[in-house]
Amino acid sequence: MTVWDDLVGQQSVGEQLAAAARDADAFVSAAGADMPPPEASKMTHAWLFTGPPGAGHTQAAHAFAAALQCVSPDRALGGVPGCGFCDGCHTALIGTHADVTTVAAVGAQILVDDMRDTVRKSFTSPANGRWQVILVEDAERLNEKSANAVLKAVEEPAPRTVWLLCAPSVEDVLPTIRSRCRHLNLRTPPVDAVADMLVRREGIEPGVAAAAARATQGHVERARRLATDPAARERRAAVLRLPLRVDDVGGCLKAAQELVDAASADAKALAEERDAKETEELKAALGAAQGGRLPRGTAGVVKELEDKQKRRRTRTQRDSLDLALTDLTAFYRDVLALQLGSRVAIANTDAQDALDRVARSGAPEATLRRIEAIAACREALDRNVAPLLAVEAMTMALRSG
Repeated sequence: MTVWDDLVGQQSVGEQLAAAARDADAFVSAAGADMPPPEASKMTHAWLFTGPPGAGHTQAAHAFAAALQCVSPDRALGGVPGCGFCDGCHTALIGTHADVTTVAAVGAQILVDDMRDTVRKSFTSPANGRWQVILVEDAERLNEKSANAVLKAVEEPAPRTVWLLCAPSVEDVLPTIRSRCRHLNLRTPPVDAVADMLVRREGIEPGVAAAAARATQGHVERARRLATDPAARERRAAVLRLPLRVDDVGGCLKAAQELVDAASADAKALAEERDAKETEELKAALGAAQGGRLPRGTAGVVKELEDKQKRRRTRTQRDSLDLALTDLTAFYRDVLALQLGSRVAIANTDAQDALDRVARSGAPEATLRRIEAIAACREALDRNVAPLLAVEAMTMALRSG
């Protein structure tokens, strides 16, 4: 399968990127190419990928990065770069290619310290003679200083450097940066397209694939996780039972505590193995023997890694909570559809009994207030309000309607 197969329901975007990859390949293959691509080329030095959560804008950027590094001999025979099997494609996709640097937010922001080495690398020539690709997965999390560092690099890039920035919307990126990028906006994939992908790529049974795609409303990665991870399905089922547990104050507080605890446990499970591997790799790089003491003067480097891991765990917990709040919003959206007699397809058909019960017990106005309470909780979490306090306030609002 080619790298473009990962772009679910994004045919137009895939065609644009494939055309740009062909021009980029022709430019690099030309003898003595040491200037930026010509203006008439479909290739350019900076791209901005936007789209709603789950649309796959980050996957599109990774696919494009792989296509730019493709070394398949089929290219010389008219094939589209991005075969998905050659060394260039494979290493770019798994994150080990020397000329593909990926930057993702560790905490709430991408700090300038996290960008300095990357910006410096962007001005160097690619190691294997093709493109130097800098992929920023969370461009909306660039703070003022790190955004200014990126701006300087995007304004005057090296001839063979490409910046790929990903963000939810174009407004999330500084105007001075986005004005220098070619913008590609991805749409939410159709539910049927996501279900088809799960069947073809993951071998999921069609009924399970359709239910996962419908429950996540076309969010590709969430649908994949829901279809393949029983623990994820159980966590979602627990979230969908929450509206039935907020009849009294005690139930509200207990439900809030369990929701926060579940997010913490999820974050811890994701972090433990990754953090331990990173720490061991760093100690080995610093010259520490297995289980031995660190060399003198290296404790500060380890402390810096520990701080980074702590920020990442906090963000992972917030992301896990946000996922639960997204599921809760979808639940009340279905309740509202039932109350108004809408023909909109119900996403949570597996919770039909709970939907009917909540829909009968209240009015549409109360459901709208509950949806607003969930949105307020998400905003409070973005402002670094203590998770338990924010979720308790939300569950109390869900009770009162």
